[in-house]
Amino acid sequence: MQPHDFWQELHPPGTFDPMAERADFYLAELPDGRQLRLPIRVLGDGDHALASLIVNQASFAVQEALAEALAARIAAHSIDVVAGLPTLGLTLAAAVARALGHARYVPLGTSRKFWYREELSVALSSITTPNQEKRLYIDPRMLPLLQGKRVALIDDVISSGASIASGLSLLSSCGIEPVTIGAAMLQSERWRDRVDMDGRRWSERIVGVFSTPILARSENGCWYRPG
Repeated sequence: MQPHDFWQELHPPGTFDPMAERADFYLAELPDGRQLRLPIRVLGDGDHALASLIVNQASFAVQEALAEALAARIAAHSIDVVAGLPTLGLTLAAAVARALGHARYVPLGTSRKFWYREELSVALSSITTPNQEKRLYIDPRMLPLLQGKRVALIDDVISSGASIASGLSLLSSCGIEPVTIGAAMLQSERWRDRVDMDGRRWSERIVGVFSTPILARSENGCWYRPG
């Protein structure tokens, strides 16, 4: 597959063997059994890899399917408002809000507008942009939409847990406690300790459309799920 071919098509259940070793893609399955091919990103040691998902490069059909599946998983929490994390989480958060029947959502951001307040911000790091120092802001005019409401915090992928931890820290500083935290993909299990660092069991509120493991390289050069 060419790089631009990934994330463009959902395949019917059973199209591919989910247990097969592959050299070129990882197979993710949605809750209804439909299958999505994801590119494999090799880690620094050369012997391990991760499946990748970039939501804003996906076809509209795939974006909508992921949003609808995530909305179905969080709907039982009677969500009043969806908040989205930048950058790629905003694409998914907006679609999830629409799938829930909401008229709008609340985007968090990394661009400081002149009316923003520094105390309504926290440091932000991301596994995909590790060398960029950024801050996560909330527009003070958006606070009334979140305070006292049942909030869902949405990101596209939860991997190291750094972005979600920053989002939780910012919302908590504003007196806002999300009732659920959602993502299209939960990448390995590395994020659990990070999001629970403050002593809260935030990991128990996290749901994803699908989960992907850290992959290992076999002797024939293909990638497989260990264990």
